[in-house]
Amino acid sequence: MKKFEDSLSTAVFTTKFVVKENKEITYVSHDEDDGSWQFHSNDKWEDYSKVAMVLSLDEIIEIDPTVLEIADLPYDYIATRRSKQDKWVIQKKPD
Repeated sequence: MKKFEDSLSTAVFTTKFVVKENKEITYVSHDEDDGSWQFHSNDKWEDYSKVAMVLSLDEIIEIDPTVLEIADLPYDYIATRRSKQDKWVIQKKPD
């Protein structure tokens, strides 16, 4: 199993849909500018500030251990899937 290079206490961004409503993580990004990680479900929102949550990397792994499959996701890349049963599709972030 892969491991994240970042400390397990690293802050990551997610939404209340993933944390409070137990929605599946279907979109992950690893931002190039600051190295931050984002973990989202398929849910749409108009105002991210109303749904945003900050957790530790360890907490995200506890919510969904399958994110370890993409722990080596390069900077400026995203990983997407339709559900936990699907394989991650990895691609460079669109410009």
